[in-house]
Amino acid sequence: MKRCYLPLFAVSLAVAPLYVPPVVASSSSTSVMDEVVVTASRIGESKKEISANVDVITNEDISNSLSVNVGDLLAEKNLGHIQKYPGSLTSIGIRGFRTDTTGNDLQGHVLILLDGRRAGSGNVDKFLTKNVERIEIIRGPGAVQYGSGGMGGVINIITKQGTKNSMFAEAGAGSFDTYEGSIGGEVKQDAFDFAGSFTSATRDDYKTGDGERYHNTGIDYQNGISANLGYSFSETQRLGVIFTSFDVNKSGSPGYISQSDLDDYSNKDNYSTDLKYTGATADSSYQWMARYFIGRDKNKWVDPIDSNPDFYDDGEGTTNKTDQMGAQIQASRTFDISTLTVGFDWLDYEVENSYAPEKTVYDNPALFLLGNTSVFDRQLTLNYGLRYDWYHVKVKEGDGNDEDQTHLTPMIGVAYQVTNYLKLRAQFAQAFMMPSASQLSADYDTSYGSHIQGNPDLNPEKSTTYEGGVDVDWKGLAASLTYFYTDFKDKIVSDYLAGGSQSWENLGDATIAGFETNLSYDIGVPLQWSWEVRPYFQATFLTEYEDKETNDDLYYTSGTQYSAGVKVNNGNGIFCQFNVNHTGSQDIQDWESGTYPTPIVKLDSVTIADFTASWRFYEDETFGALTARGEVSNIFDKEYAYVNGYPMPGRGLFISLRWDY
Repeated sequence: MKRCYLPLFAVSLAVAPLYVPPVVASSSSTSVMDEVVVTASRIGESKKEISANVDVITNEDISNSLSVNVGDLLAEKNLGHIQKYPGSLTSIGIRGFRTDTTGNDLQGHVLILLDGRRAGSGNVDKFLTKNVERIEIIRGPGAVQYGSGGMGGVINIITKQGTKNSMFAEAGAGSFDTYEGSIGGEVKQDAFDFAGSFTSATRDDYKTGDGERYHNTGIDYQNGISANLGYSFSETQRLGVIFTSFDVNKSGSPGYISQSDLDDYSNKDNYSTDLKYTGATADSSYQWMARYFIGRDKNKWVDPIDSNPDFYDDGEGTTNKTDQMGAQIQASRTFDISTLTVGFDWLDYEVENSYAPEKTVYDNPALFLLGNTSVFDRQLTLNYGLRYDWYHVKVKEGDGNDEDQTHLTPMIGVAYQVTNYLKLRAQFAQAFMMPSASQLSADYDTSYGSHIQGNPDLNPEKSTTYEGGVDVDWKGLAASLTYFYTDFKDKIVSDYLAGGSQSWENLGDATIAGFETNLSYDIGVPLQWSWEVRPYFQATFLTEYEDKETNDDLYYTSGTQYSAGVKVNNGNGIFCQFNVNHTGSQDIQDWESGTYPTPIVKLDSVTIADFTASWRFYEDETFGALTARGEVSNIFDKEYAYVNGYPMPGRGLFISLRWDY
């Protein structure tokens, strides 16, 4: 089904004009406060009016990185707590919560968006970077905007939209027999626009810092397509189609690699198609958007029967498949001092697992109101929102019951622009995660001999967050400091019933509190250098992360996480960056031990250094520009793991050549 899009992609690239002047990179002179973001309110607004703590990975950041997927990019930036496995599988955590990597995003506590709608997966490795314009990150609750799952934060991956005529090709190779290649480009011709890319990669098994090679850590191949095609009826009205596809074959072992079978592997894929219409009046006092989307997320873990004779899947593989479709409709009206956005979201998930005889359906319509009101010459902005969700879950095939739930979510915040360079902000917001269809209504025997029984009395998991912060943007200095306090209730945990059945119950409350800080300073500004030389430091320090039931620290949660380094950019094709990432130690359950009760052990802290550089060494109006790029990852060849039992690669070298036309 996905192959039919390749000819369309090739034809779209071919119609690009034969020449476009090479783009000259330059250091951004735009104030951080004036940057426009869309994720916090679902329409574009200046950061100075936002009461949440928002990070932006810019197009320049993405272009200067050699990360081929969003998981690697987030790990490089260390903007959240990383859980990375071999074989294209990465979970990202924010404020003690994280995405769910095994299937859809319904059971995750950090929500991944693709162009403003649910991406359908919590595995950020499934989204490639070559056609990404920017990534916006809300730290803290985003449930009033996007519904269930946005407790710790929301990560919005925004694809490019064609604004010029250009094309590129890039090829690279590196350690562990790594090979990557990408092609892509943009078209802007009258009312028609297009932006797209195709990326393919392969890698052999890697060695860790102590020189030991681990099997089943490579990938046979990984392909990704992203295309954003649109037609503008006027300067303010556009109809667009967005298509994304990811497919990785024989990627890593489904089990602990320290106990790896040489013939075990996993396959993963994700694809989606959006039809989106946006419009506005000439003065933007009215704005509107309508979207319909479909998609599928699928994972398959294969343990061939020759080496696993007692494994329950009989060697055919265990699969998890989620079919997704949904719609969004919203309209905004700007008055003298206020902007109001009202809208309707609808989401439908069908979940099918090979180990269960049932197919479950998760249906979720919602209404929302978002707004802001600015007074005192727009110095003081009040942000507010309210969302009401209906949930209907049922078993489409197999035994089980229909269940219904509802949830009301509020948010209110204030941003005060004290001066042009100083902003104070505070926010109160709630978030939630609805129980899954299986957790509420399942009633079946699994293929491995146990009985699963849903609990219709389950409540949603809920959180309440209070936060306050300060942002500074002054003469090359960009800084922020945020304190947050989150009260988490009604955690859903497994409940083992008499007779061997498994169900679920609400058991467990927690408190998570701490500080987030972001500091960078371009020392070239006061010295009037033409180059940007910017040291930076970004960190999260948790002062409290305690399970109220046990009074123990939360599992899989680090109290300290930071990144620090310096980047240098001459604004004309020379860039380099030295970066150090640190994740503190954490208490974890040692599932690799194979014993029960599972022992609690401490996973060591991780500190990794990387160096990235690029040089545009050739530039010609007729033939385009050539840029050499290189990266040394894990410079000091550290032995480390983000997840117990899954050691990461040792020192790696990667170089590439990029042609822009």
